Amino acid sequence: MARLGETCGVVTGAIMVIGLKYGKVRAKDDASKEKTYRLVREFMDRFRSRHGSLRCKVLLGHDIGSAPGQERIKQLGLHQNLCSKLIRTAAGLLEKIL
Repeated sequence: MARLGETCGVVTGAIMVIGLKYGKVRAKDDASKEKTYRLVREFMDRFRSRHGSLRCKVLLGHDIGSAPGQERIKQLGLHQNLCSKLIRTAAGLLEKIL
């Protein structure tokens, strides 16, 4: 996601997993498409409920898209601590949804 600070990469990855498992593979398979949309919304709602946002810069509290933000994130160890927690949440939610 090129360090834009928008949608958290963990969220993006989880959405990709849901799409790979349930996504539409035939042009007229609208049931799969709707199931995928429903599961993605469910994942996003649950993740947002637990962490307050889906946006990286909000979750981290700093703008990963700026050099000062990156430095502060590194100083605080947010990748190791917070991001690891977000990954665990996403994995647990995926386990329940899939």
